[in-house]
Amino acid sequence: MKLVDIGVNLTDHAFSADRDNVIAQAFEAGVTSLIVTGTNLNESHQAVKLCQQYNPGLWCTAGIHPHHAKEWNEHHLAELKNLTHEQCVVAIGETGLDFNRNFSPPEQQLFAFEQQLKLAAEVALPVFLHERDAHTEQLKLLKQYRPHIQGGVIHCFTGNREELENYLELDLYVGITGWICDERRGLHLQELVKLIPENRLVLETDSPYLLPRTLRPKPKSRRNEPRHLTHINQQIAQMLELSESELAKRTTDNANRLFKLN
Repeated sequence: MKLVDIGVNLTDHAFSADRDNVIAQAFEAGVTSLIVTGTNLNESHQAVKLCQQYNPGLWCTAGIHPHHAKEWNEHHLAELKNLTHEQCVVAIGETGLDFNRNFSPPEQQLFAFEQQLKLAAEVALPVFLHERDAHTEQLKLLKQYRPHIQGGVIHCFTGNREELENYLELDLYVGITGWICDERRGLHLQELVKLIPENRLVLETDSPYLLPRTLRPKPKSRRNEPRHLTHINQQIAQMLELSESELAKRTTDNANRLFKLN
């Protein structure tokens, strides 16, 4: 059984002391492909270096998270475009809108997001999307650029049914994390995941965040790791009344197709 973790924050300082071991344990668990998330210019460069160091098995995205949109300047577009020349870069992002915390002003988020959508269209790469409390605005831009981009995935989807249907109408993939294992806030996802077409579901840990609450034995550390994707796969397989191997094959095929990993 092979799995693809489409969202791993391996450049995070939480992995600084034992990154080699974290990657090795993921591979041993059957999580044989990891896509490292680029959330700003520096981390996007770091992600490329990681992929070059640990290849094969690692790919990455390159982009500017909405939290970092205020950092955007005239050099960002050129720098990100240069990074897309690396074979390991398989998507533009993490990009999108986050009006929940507004670490960057909304107008700057909108500008940086649109610039990255234009770049994705130019370089023919899919987009790796973030969205929180900004669905209407995000949908408006996505509808405008969707005919010109090579698809994409709404990363760490936690929204409602209407939002899910909107993303599916745009023929986007849907990334589900261990959030679905949280009995306090993820119960609605356990029903919504059944509405995701089998050719549009992909899995991710978003580690080191979102450690699945149903993981047993409970880890001493709250740090999530890509090896725990096997647990997320197990839990969702039960919800969908599938075998673990069947769900793993579906989601791996989907990730390979979206990001052209093969």
